Amino acid sequence: MTSKYPCIEGSENLLPEYCPKYSAGNPVVFLDISIGGHNVGRMYMELFAHKCPKTAENFRQFCTGEFSQDAHKTPTGYKGSKFHRVIKGFMVQGGDFVKHDGSGRVSIYGDKFNDENFDLLHDSPGLLSMANAGPNSNGCQFFITGAKCPWLDGKHVVFGKLLNDESLLVAKKIENTPTYASNDAPKLNVVIENCGQM
Repeated sequence: MTSKYPCIEGSENLLPEYCPKYSAGNPVVFLDISIGGHNVGRMYMELFAHKCPKTAENFRQFCTGEFSQDAHKTPTGYKGSKFHRVIKGFMVQGGDFVKHDGSGRVSIYGDKFNDENFDLLHDSPGLLSMANAGPNSNGCQFFITGAKCPWLDGKHVVFGKLLNDESLLVAKKIENTPTYASNDAPKLNVVIENCGQM
């Protein structure tokens, strides 16, 4: 049977041995993170394409850079973008490669797209969820939970999870970055140096 995501065929051999099994057919992507210019590790993420195919595909294409907004087919995506908002004990937010400050938005479907569903809950650390500006305003921004966040259920779409302890540790390092009290922006640049699909 041919996978909808050919890049993932056999990719279980490329993942660290301590990655738990993920749902067959779901894409696995990675983000390589630096803080203050120093590499702090790689986060592996399973995207829940079996539950939120549209949301997962939006994130996947921004990880691979295969989406392009212009006639020259210039790759558009998360590589080189920053985590612009960090709240310890809650979440870390990134993905704004448009304006780089949390005010930018774009999706592979246009400016924004609708909430796909709210089937999955914010019931643990290490979940990937869509940042938004209200109902049906999803774009490129996402966040990773640092704790259970039940007040976000029914408001933000959970579409993936971190796959192993190493990934959770990298997210925790981001979460522990010092921030400015006025806007929760990290005092050190937290950059997605590289990203892609396994």
